[in-house]
Amino acid sequence: MESQLPDFNRSLLPTLTEAFDRFAADECVCFKEERFTYREVGDLSARIANRLIGQGFRPGMKGAVYSLNSAWTFIATLGIVRAGGTWIPINPRNSEQDNVAILEKFGSDVVFFQAAFGRPVGEFVTDETLVVCLDGTPHNYPDVRAWIEKAPDSAPVVDVEPTDLVTIPLTGGTTGLPKGVMLSHRNFCALEYGTRSMNEGRRPVVLCAAPMTHVGGRIAICGLSSGSRFVILEAVDPQVVLNTVQAEGITDFFLPPTGIYALLDQPNLEEFDLSSLVSVSYGSAPMSTARLKEALTRIGPVMRGGFGQTECPMFIARLQPEEHFVGNDVRGEVAEGRLRSVGRATVISELGIVDEAGRELPSGERGEIAVKGPMVSEGYYRDPEETAKIRVNGWHLTGDIGYLDEEGYLYVVDRKKDMIITGGFNVYSSEVEHALMTIPGVQLAVVFGVPDEKWGEAVAAQVILAPGASLTELELMAAAREAIGGVKAPKRIEFVDDFPRTPVGKIDKKVLREAAWSASGRQI
Repeated sequence: MESQLPDFNRSLLPTLTEAFDRFAADECVCFKEERFTYREVGDLSARIANRLIGQGFRPGMKGAVYSLNSAWTFIATLGIVRAGGTWIPINPRNSEQDNVAILEKFGSDVVFFQAAFGRPVGEFVTDETLVVCLDGTPHNYPDVRAWIEKAPDSAPVVDVEPTDLVTIPLTGGTTGLPKGVMLSHRNFCALEYGTRSMNEGRRPVVLCAAPMTHVGGRIAICGLSSGSRFVILEAVDPQVVLNTVQAEGITDFFLPPTGIYALLDQPNLEEFDLSSLVSVSYGSAPMSTARLKEALTRIGPVMRGGFGQTECPMFIARLQPEEHFVGNDVRGEVAEGRLRSVGRATVISELGIVDEAGRELPSGERGEIAVKGPMVSEGYYRDPEETAKIRVNGWHLTGDIGYLDEEGYLYVVDRKKDMIITGGFNVYSSEVEHALMTIPGVQLAVVFGVPDEKWGEAVAAQVILAPGASLTELELMAAAREAIGGVKAPKRIEFVDDFPRTPVGKIDKKVLREAAWSASGRQI
């Protein structure tokens, strides 16, 4: 495989500059009333890069972007990367407290932020931190438009190595704050190649509705070399998504299953012209096969499944639109059994199923899903011990259990890690347990995932109250949302006198999970 692929051991920066030059006159980004050509995005991001460098920003320094989706969110991200910096994406759906702690843990030499998030930024910044506002709202910090007005618009000359980092996205930690995943220039060169190969020479019109602090930002960066036009939405609103697909001629978009379900639940779905669609990608969480069949009928034979993770983004496996059908004939019958698959290895991946010793298992046998390829991350930031745990015999271990069939299709059947994937976001049980047990009145808490039609998997908790405490479920859920944000807070809480335990007295989460999932016909 490796001999057939290009050399990815290089910088992503020339690829970005080439895209801005090649498609200069074409529209690149649309957000509300704002529209920018490739030349304008190239010039503005170069101005940001040059202004950063002029203020002492050097390759390897970090730049955080703390904002909802917008054109300037994307442009600022590109500016950090083009200055040779490392982009730290901050999820605005997290609690303020969590995001301040993340900024403090990973550090950031510059913070681009939306004014609505000014207070937590203010708690983090020091006199040495450069802070720039993205949305023009009057603020103590400079607005990005005025800040870059006199900066040169030519791409700066920056010396970066293939292993230097483009971004450090965050993934849940088993204790405390999230771990940082190191995605390098060579990783992004591979992801860009995979994206271009998937686009097959066409120039997509991409709807960016999912958070750009999540996989959406990586999708956008990797789509520039295809000449994609990006239509950015501030948030996922089903009616706005459908109107935008029709009005802008959207060809491609990604949503987690919850977003797809929301589209299918719109009573006027059939009133929209969705004929421009070529690919509607779903992933980040298991999708109901019944709802997938519904999507194939009502949205069209354009659904594209996949499997990836922060440590190995986007291209572990893909289930192409035609592979949802018997004989790969989109005019024919749906391939029922294959709808449970996440697809086959991609142009840049090699798949394996391994046992506890890292030895490959034959087709049909269940084991840990492992992958090799140039998009496998450099590991966890400043955490070689945790990195070593996910690398065995040249394989990257995903932490998911599955099997490969005789045709090479991958099926994910269980999760090895103590992690919940809800609406496409990773939530680690121990983090939620810790937060619950800091709430007055809670003596002990156990958190686990339960099946949910909307979220795929929902965060649930069993709680033992302290003697004399009288918290209600709603009060405790509200306190949890305040502490850790809506994504991580439990959607269901049951008060109990004790938990199921193993013979040695340890809390047995397996029993809780099995009871919750037994009637669903699935394990994740």
